Amino acid sequence: MSEWTSTADRYLHPSTPPVLSVSPVTLPVPGRPLDLDVRVSAPLTGADLPVILFSHGHGAAYGLSSLDGYLPLAKVWAARGFVVIQPNHLSAPRLKNLVGDRPEAPLFLRSRAEDMVTVLHRLDEIEQAVPQLAGRMDRSKVAVAGHSLGAFTAELLLGARITDLDRNEAVDLLEPRISQGVLIGATGRGGDTFDGFLSAQVPVFRTVDLTTMATPALVVAGDKDDSQHWTTMGPDWHADPYHLAPGPKTLLTVFDGEHLFGGIQGHDSAETTDENPDRVAAVAELTAAYLRTAFDPADNAWQTAQDALTTGEGSFGRIASK
Repeated sequence: MSEWTSTADRYLHPSTPPVLSVSPVTLPVPGRPLDLDVRVSAPLTGADLPVILFSHGHGAAYGLSSLDGYLPLAKVWAARGFVVIQPNHLSAPRLKNLVGDRPEAPLFLRSRAEDMVTVLHRLDEIEQAVPQLAGRMDRSKVAVAGHSLGAFTAELLLGARITDLDRNEAVDLLEPRISQGVLIGATGRGGDTFDGFLSAQVPVFRTVDLTTMATPALVVAGDKDDSQHWTTMGPDWHADPYHLAPGPKTLLTVFDGEHLFGGIQGHDSAETTDENPDRVAAVAELTAAYLRTAFDPADNAWQTAQDALTTGEGSFGRIASK
């Protein structure tokens, strides 16, 4: 075993502190057809914990495309000192029989972003429902993260814009309380590039404008994530939020990463086409390290993670920044 491999292996398989996870925490929301359920994960100890709002994707998995998915990310983020809040969006497959006939189905694009804002408004209620969190959240440090359609939700909250085609007006959902983002397998540019074989089903994506997304963010893109249903541009499309949005932005290109990055939705996910537990661990650790340093520049977690996982033979990816 090479010295690099040994170092990486120790980094990816550390002893981690225990975390708590509470679900569902139910928030009644006026005007929403169903109450908003969220999962809350956090370390058992520690104070001044930054908050990550995580938006799930729109995959077909009944449970994983919901508040019950993405455990491989959420448990690591919590262990690294974050409070992770995962809303159950109306687009979750398990809710299809209840809300699938509504006009905004199946994607519920605006509703997904509104769910995240609702969570921010009601952190007091979440704290009361999870008394182990009392006084431990640092509400001045909030990040939004998402995968796939969840990354699109995060893009909107970070300042990207779309056009409401029914009203022919710009939609601006920027949330100023969010100061960092993590976009995993995110939506790229619109226009004529949005030309895949299913693109006509979601014409609003042709209106995506990433040039207004000024909030700092880490963009995670797989170099084999070829979403032909949306675009013929190839995997580079998922890096568009880095290239087209103004800085500061950071790009993590994951080597051999396809759309589920080794299985970030859940352990043994049947949807994963590039199953690789170490790739999942690398994405989890790198994203956690990025946010730790972003919220506390004195914390060298990001540099340490880069040295262990993105340098040398067998590295998991490469980093670019602007």
